[in-house]
Amino acid sequence: MKKILVFSTLSLILILGACSKKEDANTNQGSVEDGESTNQFGSIDHGVDDTKDDTKVGFNMTGDSIEEAANVPADEKDSMMKSFDTYIHAFNSQDVEEYMSVLSKEPKSFSIDEEREYIESVFKEYELNREATDVTIVKYDENKNEAQVFANLQTSMKQKSTGLETKRDGRQVTVFTKEDGSWKVNSVYYMEEQK
Repeated sequence: MKKILVFSTLSLILILGACSKKEDANTNQGSVEDGESTNQFGSIDHGVDDTKDDTKVGFNMTGDSIEEAANVPADEKDSMMKSFDTYIHAFNSQDVEEYMSVLSKEPKSFSIDEEREYIESVFKEYELNREATDVTIVKYDENKNEAQVFANLQTSMKQKSTGLETKRDGRQVTVFTKEDGSWKVNSVYYMEEQK
């Protein structure tokens, strides 16, 4: 059975990468940094309000069927897949600059400065490996310059100081926006697979 969980450990938060919901600029409570859920939203839905069309993820993450959006131009698909590959590669190689280069300048669900500080500390403390399969563009909106990329993710983490290893499987929708001709990560929605 699959269900959305509120994550409470740092090891699971690592797979969320660039998706902290900024509720209050003066505190990290309820953010990706502390592993607590916010007062209003769980750490998985990241403040998604299903009543607003501009914040909905256009894909049911609990279904077995993955359908590619039919309206994606070939050149945009290629560009988006390269951005997604860079996002995964930067995480695996623990390259802070490469990782930051693929993030949106005006993200909806995280702060650039806080994300840099957070990812530097994570890369320093953990050995990481993320494998993405079934990578598919499931929604494309040319008018909004926005796309949603689905992937099944298998993430392995090893804490350098203790040797503690953790493995997680899940599904992720990465929302990209086109900025200055390049596709950038704007927000991320993740659901862990329950075995």
